[in-house]
Amino acid sequence: MISKVQNQPPFADGTTSAATFPPPPAAEQPYSIFDKRQKALIVVIISVAATFSGFASNIYFPALRTIAKDLNVSIELINLTVTSYLVFQGIAPSLWGPISDVKGRRITYCCTFVVFLGACIGLGEAKSYAAVLVLRCLQSTGSASTIAIGSGVIGDITTRDERGGFMGIFQAGLLVPVAVGPMIGGALAESLGWRAIFWFLAIYSGVFVVCLFLLMPEPLRSVVGNGSRIPSNPITRYPLVVYQRTSRIKWDLATEPAARKRIDLVGPFCILVSKQAAPVIVFLAVYYAVWQMSITAMSTLLEERYGLGETEIGLGFIANGVGSMVGTLVMGKLLDKDYRRIKARYESRSNSAQPPETATSNNNNADGDGDGDSDDSFPLEKARLHLVPFFALLQCASITLFGWTFQYPQKVHMAVPIVSTFITGWTAIATQSVVMTYLVDVFHDRSAAASASLNLARCLFAAAGTSSVMPMVNALGVGLAFTVCVVAQLVALLGLAVQWRFGARWRRELERGRRAF
Repeated sequence: MISKVQNQPPFADGTTSAATFPPPPAAEQPYSIFDKRQKALIVVIISVAATFSGFASNIYFPALRTIAKDLNVSIELINLTVTSYLVFQGIAPSLWGPISDVKGRRITYCCTFVVFLGACIGLGEAKSYAAVLVLRCLQSTGSASTIAIGSGVIGDITTRDERGGFMGIFQAGLLVPVAVGPMIGGALAESLGWRAIFWFLAIYSGVFVVCLFLLMPEPLRSVVGNGSRIPSNPITRYPLVVYQRTSRIKWDLATEPAARKRIDLVGPFCILVSKQAAPVIVFLAVYYAVWQMSITAMSTLLEERYGLGETEIGLGFIANGVGSMVGTLVMGKLLDKDYRRIKARYESRSNSAQPPETATSNNNNADGDGDGDSDDSFPLEKARLHLVPFFALLQCASITLFGWTFQYPQKVHMAVPIVSTFITGWTAIATQSVVMTYLVDVFHDRSAAASASLNLARCLFAAAGTSSVMPMVNALGVGLAFTVCVVAQLVALLGLAVQWRFGARWRRELERGRRAF
């Protein structure tokens, strides 16, 4: 509720109680005024928004050969539309992310969905390969940024203690299309033609953008603070004022003006090459690229090696999608649990090593302004990254199994490589969820830009991988081609080792520089 200052009754001598007694200490402001049910609604909205990136990418895979035949081009040229989609999926958030960090999440969401909707309508009417290629790039520009913006929203409204779980839910929304997208795409392409895929996306996005406009409040902290500041822009003000009136958390109305920030378009690139982020980003980008290579090749391999049709191919992708959702939901809970466990151990050790006054002060400030982002000595790398090597090695094993079982289709049932995609999807997304949460923790003042930098690297690596996967398979064979990929993954583990060894020191340097600035 909004607190109000009431006048005190005067005493007989004309003084007031405020003059006689010191005013009570100001109540500590919550990190966010949004209560649990409001946070849940916001996370549901951004999770649905994130489905568009996954749908636009995965709903397309079962129809690749159909599109190639209809447009009378080779499958290699159609695979280039996948590559170009991934390139723009990497580049676009580097534009939209910094804009959302300054102008606001809500207005940026609306702009991206207008672009996406227009591209889907164009693809539904496309008659040439050139039109499909160009419009797929535009479609990616509109949909890809929902991931970066959504990660920024998570950083705006959650503390470190709860961020992992909310990030897991958000990533699960992102991955629902990985499970059901190919199935829907295969059914639409087989029954109504491949253009029906894009009309489905146009209708879906049109309905959602109306819901987004009506229900999504502005959460950007530089615009609305912890949600208690009333912005002057009427587009930004609604429905935030409704959330303020219905919140169950006690808070005071913020009167200070919003801090002015400038749009930093090079911010994601600076984060990408910074020592605080580059090692772990490169590590994740390699693993993400190999995952995308496997599911891009899967459509062609299932048709050529096992003779499946479009709908059957779409069903073959379900295991990958279910594994992805399991990975992110389980990892989100583990992130929160591990963080709280390590934080409790850290605070206990700190309290025993310091005088009571200092220990109490550190405990009160361990979370900074409620977010846990100001304690430089906290072992964040241990809290976030200690399970990543296990998932990385498990993904290497599943990719090896995928390649060598497709190598011998006469001897191995197709269920084996399909089950391997469950493991690959689970481990790939679990790793991605951890790394994205870690980057939002480190770059908490530029969370969307940090997510955009990760997205840029992984998509550019994936674009290179998906464009080369079928030539590699044709030249080396499926088994050897994916063995080469596993070797690259093992080398990429060096990036994780560097982050584990030096990340804490580099992060402290970043915080000192941020405070000095």
